[in-house]
Amino acid sequence: MEKCVDSLLTGGEDIEIILVDDGSTKDDTPAICDRYARQYPDIVRAIHQPNGGHGEGVNQGLRHATGLYYKVVDSDDWLDPNALQKVLRQLRIQSMKTPLDMMLCNYVYEHVADNTSRTIDYHNVFPQDQVFSWADCGHFHPSQYILMHSVIYRTELLRQCGLTLPKHTFYVDNIFVYYPLPQVKRMYYMDLDLYRYFIGREDQSVNEKNMIKNIDQQIKVNKIMVDAYDLWKIADRHLRHYMMNYLEIITVISTVMLLKSGTEENLEKKRELWTYIKNRDIRLFHKLRNRI
Repeated sequence: MEKCVDSLLTGGEDIEIILVDDGSTKDDTPAICDRYARQYPDIVRAIHQPNGGHGEGVNQGLRHATGLYYKVVDSDDWLDPNALQKVLRQLRIQSMKTPLDMMLCNYVYEHVADNTSRTIDYHNVFPQDQVFSWADCGHFHPSQYILMHSVIYRTELLRQCGLTLPKHTFYVDNIFVYYPLPQVKRMYYMDLDLYRYFIGREDQSVNEKNMIKNIDQQIKVNKIMVDAYDLWKIADRHLRHYMMNYLEIITVISTVMLLKSGTEENLEKKRELWTYIKNRDIRLFHKLRNRI
């Protein structure tokens, strides 16, 4: 956590850091949050709440945010200070004109097990260093989904679209990225490795064993995304195609994890998920089945 916060502090007074202590009781998180708030009273705010899960932490931050833009950084991840300075500089320039709806940058998987890294960039998808819209986007490769790590949203856009993440649920970062997309009109991509995503710990929610254990929460997120929009009514075909692809990969993850668990209970949950999609939107059902 301290590595994370220290990386954010390099942004100086252009950054408001909201530390959400989500009911921590077994470590020094509350004390660390309060220490940073005392040490940097003009930059850091500490919020202590009963445990509500990752989504409620994001909700709480959004309720208290006063900045023009909003970014979520998990406590074991960090931002590259040099890239952060360049992003802030560009956000200042754009905000003197018409504020962006979404800023995008690369993110880097920092693997614990073998101390290697892998960068996810968007060279082939987005125009660089210019304002653009969905109509200007190229083709996404399967590994190029826009994740929470790659986005900075305009704060008021998140509020206006009514984004509220469910409590006590893992994998809500998918909703955080997906739900606001139809409201996004002005985007900007910088080919910078801004976000460093620390991955590989056995206790992480994205660990395969934990995903199977938490499969009901993955299904919950999947269904929320299915219900969020009638994708056939999304006017921009580039955005519609991307959202369809995003929903597909989430459904693939749900399906594969349910199959890999090997239990009859989870095989029944797989059937129930697909029946849910079929009853919700028969065209979407066939589209996903055929593509998968």
